[in-house]
Amino acid sequence: MCLPRLKPLSVAARPISGQDRSLIPIGMTTILPEAAHRIRVLQQTLLTQLSRWGYQEIILPTFEYLDVLAPGLEPELIERCYQFADRTTGRILVLRPDATAQIARTVAMGMMGTHFPMRLCYRTSVFRYESEHAGRDREISQVGAELIGMDDLTRDSEIISLMIDCLVQAGLTSFKVSVGHVGFFKQLLAQSGMSDAGQKRAEQAAARKDLPRLEEVLTHERVTRATAKAILEAPGLYGREEVLQKGRRLAGRNQVLLGTLDRLARVYEQLVAAGRRDMLLLDLGEFRGFDYYDGIVFDVFAEGAGTELGGGGRYDHLIGRFGSEVPSTGFALDLGRLFRAIDGRNIPAQTWRADYLVVTSPQAWKRSAEVASILRSGGSRVIEGGAKLFGRDGISAAIREAGAQQVAAVVALGVLGTKADEAVVVKNILNDSRSINQTQATAKRVRTKMKIAALAGLSSKEAFAQ
Repeated sequence: MCLPRLKPLSVAARPISGQDRSLIPIGMTTILPEAAHRIRVLQQTLLTQLSRWGYQEIILPTFEYLDVLAPGLEPELIERCYQFADRTTGRILVLRPDATAQIARTVAMGMMGTHFPMRLCYRTSVFRYESEHAGRDREISQVGAELIGMDDLTRDSEIISLMIDCLVQAGLTSFKVSVGHVGFFKQLLAQSGMSDAGQKRAEQAAARKDLPRLEEVLTHERVTRATAKAILEAPGLYGREEVLQKGRRLAGRNQVLLGTLDRLARVYEQLVAAGRRDMLLLDLGEFRGFDYYDGIVFDVFAEGAGTELGGGGRYDHLIGRFGSEVPSTGFALDLGRLFRAIDGRNIPAQTWRADYLVVTSPQAWKRSAEVASILRSGGSRVIEGGAKLFGRDGISAAIREAGAQQVAAVVALGVLGTKADEAVVVKNILNDSRSINQTQATAKRVRTKMKIAALAGLSSKEAFAQ
């Protein structure tokens, strides 16, 4: 089942009210300038940390051919994709629903070469349909990392440590990383005699920690009471080292189950040795919502957050869906959730202002763009003003315009008493608002006459120079 592709309605078919025009689509967000600056700071903090660990950024396409990407997507996710037809080929395109599947496709096609391991990172948005009443975003901004080409427990601990370092650098002070092995729960289900469809429903219930639903599935599948008891017990096994002991009791002599616990124990030991113990929880019911995970998996939770901030795990067989199998692991963080968890208001706001306002007399207007370009080449923010210089001086109106637009200094061209290659520069205009009276305000300003060619030497700081 695919989402319906809606045809655009004509104005005659459906009049658009003024209220409709003011709405944005459900699950989407407009981020205003002050918050946008803070989110960009957070995003860059994460990318800088990823770079320090040797991860290189990759930029992924916003949409792909559905038939090409589909092998890496589970059916439930395909149903939640936004789909539309390519006008050129008629093939169905899909808005990016998952970055990991895209990277898997990219690696399998040989676009990154064949030298392993690869350490890749990304900042992107994924698009997934959510019910109107689900309260979830339909566009999810993410920062993530993928470690491709190595299957050993040291790499499992590396990717978890990297995520922890990213969270710490972002300013998250209280959080837990829940670590498990998806193979443990899958093997419990496999040895129960359940049907494939029943196992899938049980996995989905476990991923949501929905024990009533899980019990319902087990009853429908006629799983024996003893086996059902072990399956229902697993999602409640979380904590520290004692979890492994309880897991071994459930595993009995099953070597596959014991093997998953052995790997989980060794990864946990490495993370503890690296000083991560206080941030970790072991969870034998840890089961991420994507079916391509097949090894160590993890989620991160923060105090006060109603849902996970991100997570990841090992997916040794995903790339094989597109070509040759390559062992891999990775994680993604939900940038919006993380921003709220750290209270992004604590990220220093950008004090926006322009440095220079360029104004001219009617006779000198042709030089305005040239002078603005000279100042911008020195790194300054420059606005070309609307005020025109009239009268003997005419700078007063320009100063008022600069103050209204939060500009620190005025560069005036064509002022009476200046030559064609000269400009008048008035600095410290923003200090006027803190003055007691106009006399003091005027005294604070610094007014100089300069050659236009010399403006290239002005920096943004000099707009405030005494």
